[in-house]
Amino acid sequence: MAGAPSGFEFTVRGDVVEIRHHGRPATTLRNAAAARFLSDVERGDPQQVMARVTGNYKRGNERTVHRPRGVS
Repeated sequence: MAGAPSGFEFTVRGDVVEIRHHGRPATTLRNAAAARFLSDVERGDPQQVMARVTGNYKRGNERTVHRPRGVS
């Protein structure tokens, strides 16, 4: 899929999850947020989950489909 998130990685240290994007720190999750993140990673695409958690997902500049007038 074109435009799919990539370059994310995470490490777990106790109840803290550190997420990096291309080697740079992106966010740190603690306690319940870290547990929820790990659960989501197990069920879905880890790159997609990390992109959503860090806010690096759909910045508003994505193209939308142009529909001609009068077409629903």
